[in-house]
Amino acid sequence: MPLSASELHRRGVEAANARRFTQARRALDAASARTDDADLRARIDGTIAYVLGQTGEPAAAEQLCRAALARPGLTAETVTVLSGQLGTLLSHAGRLDEAETMLTQAIDALTTVGAETIELANCLMNRSVVRMQRHELDACTADLQRAVAVYEAADAAEPLAEAQHNLGYAALLRGDLVTALTLMTRSRPTLAATSDLAAAISDLDRAEVLRDAGLTTEAETLLEQVAREFGAQRMRQARGEAELHRARSLLRHDPAAAELAARTAVRRFASLDNHGWAARADAVRLEAQQRSRPRNPPDAAEFVRVAKALDRSGFRSEAAGLRLSARRDGTGRMPRLDPAAPTPLKLRAHEVRAARASAAGRDRDALRAAAEGLDLLTAWQRSFGALDLQASVAMHGSDLMFAGLSAAARLGDPEVLFEWSERARHLSQQVAPVRPPHDDDLAGDLAELRMLRAELAGQDWTSDARVRSLRDRVRERQWATTGSGGTRDRLGLAEARAALSPDTAVLSYVFTGTGLLAVVVTASGATVVGLAWKRLRAALDGLRADLDMAALTRGGVMGAVTGRALAARLQLLDAELLAPVRGAAPHAERLVITVPGALGGVPWAMLPGMAGTPFTLATSVSRWLAVHSAARTRAAARKSALAGRGGADLAESWTVGHGAGSSRVAFAAGPRVPRAGEEVRRAADAWPADETRILEGPGATVAAVTALAADVEVLHIAAHGRHAVDNPLFSGFELADGTLFGYDVDLIPRVPATVILSACELGRSSIRWGEEALGMTRVWLHAGADCVIAAPVAVPDADACELLSAVHQGLAQGVPPAVALAAASASTGVRAPFQCHGNGF
Repeated sequence: MPLSASELHRRGVEAANARRFTQARRALDAASARTDDADLRARIDGTIAYVLGQTGEPAAAEQLCRAALARPGLTAETVTVLSGQLGTLLSHAGRLDEAETMLTQAIDALTTVGAETIELANCLMNRSVVRMQRHELDACTADLQRAVAVYEAADAAEPLAEAQHNLGYAALLRGDLVTALTLMTRSRPTLAATSDLAAAISDLDRAEVLRDAGLTTEAETLLEQVAREFGAQRMRQARGEAELHRARSLLRHDPAAAELAARTAVRRFASLDNHGWAARADAVRLEAQQRSRPRNPPDAAEFVRVAKALDRSGFRSEAAGLRLSARRDGTGRMPRLDPAAPTPLKLRAHEVRAARASAAGRDRDALRAAAEGLDLLTAWQRSFGALDLQASVAMHGSDLMFAGLSAAARLGDPEVLFEWSERARHLSQQVAPVRPPHDDDLAGDLAELRMLRAELAGQDWTSDARVRSLRDRVRERQWATTGSGGTRDRLGLAEARAALSPDTAVLSYVFTGTGLLAVVVTASGATVVGLAWKRLRAALDGLRADLDMAALTRGGVMGAVTGRALAARLQLLDAELLAPVRGAAPHAERLVITVPGALGGVPWAMLPGMAGTPFTLATSVSRWLAVHSAARTRAAARKSALAGRGGADLAESWTVGHGAGSSRVAFAAGPRVPRAGEEVRRAADAWPADETRILEGPGATVAAVTALAADVEVLHIAAHGRHAVDNPLFSGFELADGTLFGYDVDLIPRVPATVILSACELGRSSIRWGEEALGMTRVWLHAGADCVIAAPVAVPDADACELLSAVHQGLAQGVPPAVALAAASASTGVRAPFQCHGNGF
């Protein structure tokens, strides 16, 4: 028996809601052919209009919906439903004022009836989207919460998931990235089960969260995927939205590519006669051109034209942002912002003020504007405890930071330049984390990821759908459970000098984006040293390749050739990078070095001028002094305890660990490292046998190593390591049952004071937004370790074995890690790129 028109319409609605548009259109056309009922035909046409709007025919969709509304004899309920559908079409077309009027009429009519129906909830959902785009977030959230209540009462799982996803998007617009990712990640499985298109729409919004969190590589990859999916389904509006958001993501780190992507989006929206969204894409194009071609900026009239078009369509926050950017050249008066403007827009206002002041030669005004903006960013960062999130949102302060560093460099005042050097270092670590409680679900997800990484060895394992799903869950849990414990203090130059011993100097390298300087600080004074960045950059290009080649080609003719090439490069770096700076502190016996991301791969221990000199690479001078002071306090407590047992002389030396008890040391050897077992056994011989524990072979599992790490003061791991550039918290080293990830470190309730990573690459960092770096060493330091010894490049097994076993000779005698490492290099003759991070003294 043929299906009735009503049943076919119902099936068409279900298919349309699930984004199965071809199936929906077949059912709706069949329904229309089987009815003469004007009311039902109008409802069918309204649903067809929705399908047309979604598949790239907005003009035809609006025409069909208006024609249906104009038919005589429709029931009040049908008129209300059609009004809501027309409002939705107008919303997608970027005509926000008209859309809200139509949707509000429909909501008011449905509310008058008294029943909280699915139709009412759908209209509330669509109005919430309009209010999102107008940044009316309180009203938007109220609509969504009301819709959630209706869907929950009706046990409507799919629209409920969509409403919760949209609550996540509203949280994103408020700047609450943790809540945004949590809600979107948890709603995605339900949406993905509906259809591939529903999953793509979810991913489109999730990519915006990743972009605002600074994870642009991942965001752009996801946006490219969803754009292809929308294109395959002929969803031209949605494809244009994905292209627009990708352009926004590219804006800060590749403005030329952003301009091309924005132009593509402009053309796509223009072909749909969607003037509001075309203006949004045009605004990104203008910003990109302004950044990529500063000597040939857009004409001022273009900014005015596009800003007016944004205002007409209801995108007032974006219009305000574009008007701010138009004032970057110093002309005209700065527009006033609404006090309720979103944080990124307020940050842009400070960026523009700083740029205007710099262009006018008012460097102190530029410093003031940049500092105020960074203080605003700090207030936002206080809501984040997770390391990757703190480091990534620094993206929003990159322009401000470089404006401040450049102005400070021009002033040449050591106190001002030191202050801005410390600001740069603190941008991703000024919020102290509250360690999350143990999470069995997180541990389970990490265990499954380990199995998948082993299963997918030899290919890009991160492209696997199961890996992506687990990765998202792991990140969501880590963001949600790592709390903020307040901000860390940032010290000024006078405080730093007062805390330095006479034999210690601080070398704070500062990269302004175009030049390199250093502030040399000792107890007796401070000096600014200018450096030849062009020559240094030439020496840095190819450094990593030379280091890797030298590690792989030992001996023979090729080994001699690569050795000479590396030695020449290191000599040049020494002459240009180290010698001028050390000349400002000729009597310093110990060095504390802070570096920008541009110098993150320098093997300082291998520079000729570093021979025999203990040094530590600090995340910041302020952080180093805080940890160093705490270590001295612990040493004093140990001294008191030992003095009571006749051991006062021993207590004068450096002490390992957090407490006043005896040291406890653990070693772990991973698979497929020829001399790992020898390395850890020789290193363990330096310690009393009752204070050491060695994990080898099948017993060196992730669970065993992390459990042991919680109970020792020194942890030494000899294993193969791998640095994950796109997400450094998935960096790790290989143990018996798989990779120990950076995320696993957060599951250790109390980490060792000293961690030695004898694993190639685990001293590497990813440059994050100019002045920030994030890598496995930072993961351990963020978790609470005082010092991490690691190498940024490959190290031959023989060198690691010889050097690090000798390091333990010093550590066991109470010698500080940096001193022990320098002494071990001198005694063994091994010059390897192992270096201390954090507090090596």
